[in-house]
Amino acid sequence: MTERRPIIAIDGPAGAGKSTVARHLASHFGLLNLETGAMYRAFALKAMRGGVDPDDADGLQRLAAATAIDLEATPSGNRVRLDGEDVTILLREPEVTQAASRVSVHPPIRAWMVDLQREMGKDGGVVMEGRDIGTVVFPDADIKFFLDASPEARSQRRYEQAAEELRVFLRGEVAGVPVPVTSPADGMSQEETMRELRERDERDRNRAQSPLRPAPDAIIIDSSSLTLEQVLDRIESVVNEKLEKTSSY
Repeated sequence: MTERRPIIAIDGPAGAGKSTVARHLASHFGLLNLETGAMYRAFALKAMRGGVDPDDADGLQRLAAATAIDLEATPSGNRVRLDGEDVTILLREPEVTQAASRVSVHPPIRAWMVDLQREMGKDGGVVMEGRDIGTVVFPDADIKFFLDASPEARSQRRYEQAAEELRVFLRGEVAGVPVPVTSPADGMSQEETMRELRERDERDRNRAQSPLRPAPDAIIIDSSSLTLEQVLDRIESVVNEKLEKTSSY
């Protein structure tokens, strides 16, 4: 009998550590990491390139009909392809992240993305992180986590993450692939990062479709006062216990 491959859903607000945790779990347990936020950023990039306003729902829907987004897992993270082009490095720009938050509020775009995400994860064996994975994309996921933290803690982490990404950018390597080094956009201050997070929280928690909220059966972890190691230890323990129960059936 073939052992069932698990689906692990990780939801939470921006800056809660979802991507870091998902990458770790995927590597530790031999699963595929599907970063849904990268998919929204890739689509936002296409909208920006095509001059489509992120608030133009009809224009975005037409654009989506002619868009292909793929994720390719690599040892150092996902490589994102937009209509066949590797756009991984471009998705780190602050204006792309801002646009992604705006395009993601439109119900037709979310419905389209959900279909793509379900197709990518249908065979299991995945860690998928986002904002509505456990509630909408995979409500029957084997394990669901909701990571949260105070706005102050999240803005500090986001600020530090941006600094590290800038260092990676200047080294000219993303996902293990050399890239041309150009002058990156000016980074935001921690105060600006805090303001952006609060604005994004407001949009995510109050959008009409798939608002950000924990699934009823999600394990909620507030990491405001926890180290990354403490968060990972707790999550690993839960996953190990679940996998042991599954394999014993």
